[in-house]
Amino acid sequence: MTFELPRDKHAPAVARAALGGFEAALDTERYDATRLLVSELVTNAVKYGGEGPVRMEVTAAGERLRGEVIDQGSGFAAKAREVDQEGGWGLPLVEHLADRWGTFEGSTHVWFELDLL
Repeated sequence: MTFELPRDKHAPAVARAALGGFEAALDTERYDATRLLVSELVTNAVKYGGEGPVRMEVTAAGERLRGEVIDQGSGFAAKAREVDQEGGWGLPLVEHLADRWGTFEGSTHVWFELDLL
């Protein structure tokens, strides 16, 4: 499923609501993790991305759920965070919760995968 999200403060809530169709297909832990991951990535896209809408793609096939968040930004490099730093924990959280994740070099296209089995 592909969703176009507004580039505003409501985008994370709209993204979470769009995931409702996956609730029956996922156990509670994976559904909650998916909602949190999408919230973090969409928030980053709204805060740091370029112009225009944010696109979110979510698919569940076989043993894997894959989420992608794409915006019109010019790319970024993930940076290490200091333990006492406030904010900036979105990507470390994605790294912790997702079974796999990554970016496409030179773009603001971030993906994550969760194993369903």
